[in-house]
Amino acid sequence: MFDLQDKVATSVAGVIEPALQAAETARSVSRPTIDLTAYDLYLRAFSISISSDKQMPEAIRLLEQAIKRDPHYGPALAWAAFCCFRLCLDGLSKDFAEDRLKGISFARRALEVAGDDPSVLANAAMALAYFGEDIGAMTALADRAVALNPGFARGWYTCGVLRCWAGEPDAAIEDINASLRLSPRARIGNSSAVLGRAHFLSRRFDQAVPKLLLAIQDDPTYPEPYRTLAACYAHMGRLEEARNVIERLRNITPVVVPPFNFLRSPEHRDLFLSGLRLAAGETA
Repeated sequence: MFDLQDKVATSVAGVIEPALQAAETARSVSRPTIDLTAYDLYLRAFSISISSDKQMPEAIRLLEQAIKRDPHYGPALAWAAFCCFRLCLDGLSKDFAEDRLKGISFARRALEVAGDDPSVLANAAMALAYFGEDIGAMTALADRAVALNPGFARGWYTCGVLRCWAGEPDAAIEDINASLRLSPRARIGNSSAVLGRAHFLSRRFDQAVPKLLLAIQDDPTYPEPYRTLAACYAHMGRLEEARNVIERLRNITPVVVPPFNFLRSPEHRDLFLSGLRLAAGETA
């Protein structure tokens, strides 16, 4: 009976959390900073960054203004780190080394003031994991975020992403599905892209393809599912389709074959790179 009560409570929390967050933003209450201008800058940056990946540089500029006004503003620091990570991941960074250093600095400063804020922990952990910090430690931070708030759908999504990077695709799928059960209608991240990548890394190519096609349909400007789909088609011997996906990818980003250092498994990196190079017509 108690287990059932816990499951019901968690499910209810996951369903109502997105609505509560939207209402919280609209009311502008419970601010983690007393500087109203910093808070306004953070909200503007958050809004434009989730509306378009191409707005990441402007979002970072606004967040830097917010952080200058309040250097201990945890959510702004963590989201600035996340934006730096996405700028690099999507191939839109004009100076990868500089944006990497900025992202690491923002994330580490965020963790210094995070306390028990699940969102700050999750966003900082994802950025630091991408930029090369110990993947086990970063996954533990994400796990702590969902332990603090089991109804935190984005926290479960972060756990799934990090476990996929760590070389645990089946565990990643479990976490992403937990996220979707909690918040099936909220846009908490491109869950289909993560599911597609996880199936791809497990060589379940037939299961990966529909997830990746759905991810591209959901967000045609997000380059990652194009890369995974092209590699997937290549390994399936569907080279014409793979090359068509590469052409679509080139319209989004000039970076077709990025470094895949965030994938900690050498086998997974090789699977990705060999498929993507084959799709792109590269020999090495």
